[in-house]
Amino acid sequence: MGGTITEKSTITPEIAPTIPQAFRERVKQTPDAVAYRYFDSGADQWRDITWRQIADEVARWQAAFVKEGLQPGDKVALMLRNSPEWVVFDQAALGLGLVTVPVYIDDRPDNVAYILNHAEVKLLVVQENALRGQLLACSTPLEYVQRLVSLEAPDEADCTTDERLVAADDWLGEAGQALQCRESNPEALASIVYTSGTTGRPKGVMLSHRNFLSNAWGSIQCAPVGGDDVFLSFLPLSHTLERMAGYLLPLMLGAQVAYARSVPQLAEDLVTIKPTVLISVPRIYERVYGRIQDGLKEKPPAARKLFAMAVDVGWARFEHQQGRAGWSVKLLMWPLLDKLVASRVLARLGGRLRVAICGGAPLSSDVARLFIGLGLPLIQGYGLTEFSPVISVNRLDDNIPSSIGTPLPGVEVRIGEDDELQARGDSVMLGYWKNEEATREVITEDGWLRTGDKARMDPDGHLYITGRLKDIIVLATGEKVPPADMEMAITLDGLFEQVVVIGEGLPYLSALVVLNSEHWAVLAREMGVDPRDPGCLCENKITKVVLDRLSRCIKDFPGYAQIRCVTLYLDPWTVENGFLTPTLKIRRAKVMEACADDIEAMYAGH
Repeated sequence: MGGTITEKSTITPEIAPTIPQAFRERVKQTPDAVAYRYFDSGADQWRDITWRQIADEVARWQAAFVKEGLQPGDKVALMLRNSPEWVVFDQAALGLGLVTVPVYIDDRPDNVAYILNHAEVKLLVVQENALRGQLLACSTPLEYVQRLVSLEAPDEADCTTDERLVAADDWLGEAGQALQCRESNPEALASIVYTSGTTGRPKGVMLSHRNFLSNAWGSIQCAPVGGDDVFLSFLPLSHTLERMAGYLLPLMLGAQVAYARSVPQLAEDLVTIKPTVLISVPRIYERVYGRIQDGLKEKPPAARKLFAMAVDVGWARFEHQQGRAGWSVKLLMWPLLDKLVASRVLARLGGRLRVAICGGAPLSSDVARLFIGLGLPLIQGYGLTEFSPVISVNRLDDNIPSSIGTPLPGVEVRIGEDDELQARGDSVMLGYWKNEEATREVITEDGWLRTGDKARMDPDGHLYITGRLKDIIVLATGEKVPPADMEMAITLDGLFEQVVVIGEGLPYLSALVVLNSEHWAVLAREMGVDPRDPGCLCENKITKVVLDRLSRCIKDFPGYAQIRCVTLYLDPWTVENGFLTPTLKIRRAKVMEACADDIEAMYAGH
C-alpha cells in the first residue's frame, strides 16, 4: 500500500494534463506559499521564493523567448545547476510549447556540442562563463544555436567575438509580463533527455507531458508525501529521477524544495534544511556509510559493539514491523539504543526524514541494512529514463530492501523472453529522437518497453533484478555505460592490446589494460624507463600518459564515462591461461577475479 493523498491542493493529471497547466494551477492554489529555498552566496544566507514570484520570473523569461521569435516545437537547452532558474527556464519554455533539452554542467564540451546539434537546439542558457567559454572554444561548431544566454555577465570582448552571446539580465528585459500557457496536447513532446547509447553516442529520449505527470502521480501514491514536506534537491535536475521526483512531484503536491549548495556541502545542508524527503542514488548513502565506518575505527571496542547492537536490534525491529519476523525480547532495548546511537546518526541527515528514496543503481545490502537498522525509512526503486523514469518501488509498509519493489499504480510489468523485465503504461517514452531503429529495438509493437535487465517476480509481486541482457555498467551515480563499446574504442589505439572497463556499482570507471609489447617498447624509451621492468608500470608519469591516451580514445562517450584509474599489464590474456574464450572473447569475470587486488587498490579510499 502507498501513502494516502489527503491534501485538497494536490494537482492530479486529470486537473492539469500538461506540465505548464500544472504549474499555473499550483500558482493559482498556493501563490504565497514558499516554493523553493536557495543559498544566496552574495548575501551568505538562505532565501525563500514563493510560487507567485516564480510565476513572475517565468513570465519574464517567456517574453524574452517570444522576442527571439521561437515557435512551438523549437528546442531550447539549459546547462544550469539545480536552482529556481532551472524550473523557471523549463516552465517558461513548456508554457510556450517549446521543447527543453537538459544538459549536464560537467559534461565535456564536445559531447554537449553533439547533443545541441543532434537536437537542433536554437537557444542555450548556461550558468557560468567558464562553461560558456569552453563550449565556444570547442572544435565542433554549434550549428543551430541562434542565442547563447549566460546567467553570469560575459566580458564585453566575448560578446564581440560571438554575437549570439548575451547576459541574461540584458536579454530578459523588464518584469511585470503576463504568464503564458498555450494549450497543448498531453501527448506532445515536452523534453528530449540524452542518455548513453550502445554506440557511445548519447540517444535522445523523447518524453511527453503525460509521460512525466503520470509517473509523478503514480509515485505520489507510493509514499506518504504531501504539501507540508520539504525536499532537498542535490541530484542534477538533468537526471530524470530528480526532475520527476524532486521537481514535478513536489509541484503537484505544493511541497517545498530546497537546493543543496553542492555535494561536498551536503552534510551541512542536511542539518540546516532538515528535509522530510530525500531522493538519492546509492553513492550518497555509501559515502555516509563509509564515513560512519571510518569513525567507528577510531572508537573504543565498547562503542563499536553498542553501534553494532543498535543496527542488529533495529533490523530485527524493522523485520517485525514488516511482518516477516516475530517479536523478540531484544526489541525492548530499542528505545535506549535509539537514544544513544540511532537518533544521533539520523540527526546528521536532518533528523526529520519520513522517507528516503534510493534509485538509479542497486544499493548494497550492507548499506541498506545499516541505515534501515538505524531507523531510516529507506525504500529502493527501479526505473529507466525511457520510462520517465520509475517502473517500480518498495513501499514503507511493504519493503523488501533486496528487491526493487512492486510496480507503480497504472504500470504493467511482465517477464519476457530471456527473463527480461518489460513494462507498459503511460510513462513509456515516445521514442528516441531521430532514431527509429533504436526505438523499434526497445518498444514492442504492443507498447512494452524492453528494459534490457533480467528479473524475477515473487508470488507477492516484488521484482528482483537478476542480471542484464546486455553488459551495461551502472555506476553508483546511476549513470549507465556500455563497456564493450568503450573497450572497442580503446583498442583502436595500438598501445592497448586488451582492456576491461570496470565500475559496476562504483563511483567511477577504471580499466585493466594489457599493453601491446611493440608500442609499449617505443613509449617506454620515450619516457626513459625499461620496457622489460613491470615495476615501471606503476610510476605516476606512465599512468598519467596512459590515462590521457585513454581519454582521447573515449572522447565521443558521455562526460561521466571517464576512466580515472588504470592498472597496466605486460602479459596478454590468452585462451591458454583461461582469460579468453575459444572465440577470443575476454572472460570478464575471470579477469576481474584474477585482478581483484588491483581493482580494490584502484578504489581504495573512495
